[in-house]
Amino acid sequence: MTKTAAIIGGGVIGGGWAARFLLNGWNVRVFDPDPEAQRKIGEVLDNARAAMPGLYDMALPGEGELSFHESMTEAVQGADWIQESVPERLDLKREVYRQLQSACSEDAVIGSSTSGFKPSELQGGATRAGHIIVCHPFNPVYLLPLIEVVGTEANTPGFLDHAEGLLREVGLHPLRVRKEIDAHIADRFLEAVWREALWLVRDGIATTEEIDDAIRMGFGLRWAQMGLFETYRIAGGEAGMRHFIAQFGPCLEWPWTKLMDVPDLTDELVETIAGQSDAQSGQHSIRELERIRDANLVGMMRSLKARDWGAGALMNAHDKLLNATRRVPETLDDIADLARPVLTLDRAVPLDWTDYNGHMNEARYLQAFGDASDRLMMIVGCTTDYIASGGSYFTAETHIRHLDEVRAGARIRVETQVLLGAGKKLHLFHRMYEGDRELATGEHLLIHVSLETRRASDPAPQVAEPLARLAAAHATLERPKGAGAAVGPR
Repeated sequence: MTKTAAIIGGGVIGGGWAARFLLNGWNVRVFDPDPEAQRKIGEVLDNARAAMPGLYDMALPGEGELSFHESMTEAVQGADWIQESVPERLDLKREVYRQLQSACSEDAVIGSSTSGFKPSELQGGATRAGHIIVCHPFNPVYLLPLIEVVGTEANTPGFLDHAEGLLREVGLHPLRVRKEIDAHIADRFLEAVWREALWLVRDGIATTEEIDDAIRMGFGLRWAQMGLFETYRIAGGEAGMRHFIAQFGPCLEWPWTKLMDVPDLTDELVETIAGQSDAQSGQHSIRELERIRDANLVGMMRSLKARDWGAGALMNAHDKLLNATRRVPETLDDIADLARPVLTLDRAVPLDWTDYNGHMNEARYLQAFGDASDRLMMIVGCTTDYIASGGSYFTAETHIRHLDEVRAGARIRVETQVLLGAGKKLHLFHRMYEGDRELATGEHLLIHVSLETRRASDPAPQVAEPLARLAAAHATLERPKGAGAAVGPR
């Protein structure tokens, strides 16, 4: 059954929450009195549709229904999750909870995006205090997975477990904060860095761009995949963290930072920072900067994904969850009708698969068809275990026909027909589609080899027999248009 999220407050953060839920198949109901809310959320959704599917190697569910409502009580009807992202005023937030709890389901989770208030402050005077928690995200919510979950004694462990389970369903990483504290966890680090940065600008030590370079060219990349303590553990060499602390611990007593003090935000300092920041990135609009940011994050996080590390490991786990229905078969027994082309790929086109023309570059067509060939090999029994035992298929010849454009975010699928599957030869014909639109075809001739001799050899029975069954079933299909075609004038 499709779940429903209500978004109360449709600014940058609320729009990001809407995109995260919507693109994971939830229905989303929005309340925001801003007459521009629908346009603003629409622009955030455009960015999310281009970027978020590229995080995964499985296709996201079909989008849920997005609706905008005139009243808060109408918006929260039937909601499983309610995310409040209104301005940081405690009286306003409490009034929001009073209104929505008079209309929402009694078991709905009410999460607040607040970075400034503790949950005990939010729960004060609420009808059902135990259903209100802090769920503090990071922008953009549709890409960054961390959600700081903070509760109080009013929230039962079971309720918090339930809330965290829903967050995981949409690919987020709930970090339960053990005790409530001002600014939670992550923002306390950010505040410390921000204060130090203000001093460096004020004292003329560095410009805003130079400070940003220090982060993005150095420790920011390390932190992105290892965090603080693991980074320092490695800095300690083979002796580990103890050696690091022994070596660098004394510097904590040196006057390196001004974290116990903060410069006055005078008009002069504000103007200096604003001017430097405009010079640094003012040539780009905010939307352009968002798209640049999104493309960079996708590239970095996909790199982490390839190594099953940090946020990438979370995305791999989400891929498995998305493939729970096993739409793409893994064995011959998963195929209901052998006499049809086999679905061998179903995924979105990531941002980093596109070229200077704004569409998928030719190398990625080969990657997609190569992945489809790998899946067909696995289906007929040429699995990692089989390859480890000494047999595999090598590609001998490939011909790709580019029939139509495909852009970032498009959901593509590949259907594969076996033209020959006997002896040492495996002849495949792939068709790539977006919906009913045919995008490309790939024809591939593979040869079975012995990995010991690196020469052609017959496949073992556990591969030859399933392949023969599939090839015999596909022999009843019409020969596909374009099969055997050559490059150049006909």
